[in-house]
Amino acid sequence: MENENKIQYIYGIADNALILGQRLSELCGHGPNLETDIAMTNMALDLLGQTRSYYQYVAQLSGDEKTEDDIAFLRTERQYKNVLLVEQPNRHFGYVITRQFFYDVFHLLLLQELQNSSDETLSAIAKKGIKEVSYHQRFSSDWIKRLGDGTEESHQKVQEAINDLWRFTDELFHMTDDDDIAMQNNIGVNTIVLKEKYIQTIEGVFEEATLAIPETKWFQKGGKQGVHSEHMGYLLSDLQYMQRVYPNMKW
Repeated sequence: MENENKIQYIYGIADNALILGQRLSELCGHGPNLETDIAMTNMALDLLGQTRSYYQYVAQLSGDEKTEDDIAFLRTERQYKNVLLVEQPNRHFGYVITRQFFYDVFHLLLLQELQNSSDETLSAIAKKGIKEVSYHQRFSSDWIKRLGDGTEESHQKVQEAINDLWRFTDELFHMTDDDDIAMQNNIGVNTIVLKEKYIQTIEGVFEEATLAIPETKWFQKGGKQGVHSEHMGYLLSDLQYMQRVYPNMKW
């Protein structure tokens, strides 16, 4: 497998962690209570820590003196390969938890398979991340149940978020050419086979939460090919501001 294919495959995983971590970091100091605020901040740190591991490996594979900071801050919007789900804005707490839950369930399934990668570095990153992501899924699952089976207002708001965000979930299982090459080389994961377990897990939590998966057959994708929603540019302008305004700045 050529390094460029592997790099693009890693971007497809790492960029999800970076962008979702950035979204969660926007909530620092804005959680519904102190405990939840700190929990979401810690989850953002977990995701950014995983991102660093992936980007450090990409820098090593690139062999052109790139650093993890260059990869995070100096790419253009079309060069990011994250799914559309993780870039969706923090409209209200129900949206935050639903977006997190939809991604967490997939993320844990992905890492459980990625730990079997023939690439020792990717396997090690996955094994280290599983404990963190297991906690993320428990956290978001518990909140889905609390909101769904809570008050009339909390139920209505979280169902509203589900109805809006479900259209982005199918992209999680879309296989790009680089995904296919990585899978064929026993480096990557065949995400298509994860979908059945994903749906079962979602349905199990929703049953307890008295929530429902919307009956839509229309799904939106494009992020894995670098075609993003209108929200991505604004997110990157915040994320990249310091490095763009003060090039080559070092702490």
